[in-house]
Amino acid sequence: MTIVANRIFKDALGLLPVERAELIEKLFQSFDRSASSAVDAVWAEEIESRIDAYESGKIQASSAEDVFARINQR
Repeated sequence: MTIVANRIFKDALGLLPVERAELIEKLFQSFDRSASSAVDAVWAEEIESRIDAYESGKIQASSAEDVFARINQR
């Protein structure tokens, strides 16, 4: 890894987990835009599956505050 890439990596480690995840996604998408539509299709299926599970009582919802608190735990 170059000096610049290593410095960026070290800086990225200081981000919150959700921010690192967003950075990873943006970097991943920068490689191949066609992969983005495939990922979007898979996520659409997952979303529909989760909605169905919620509506049938198989899973419960969490508040946004609880979700972000879990994400930002170190």
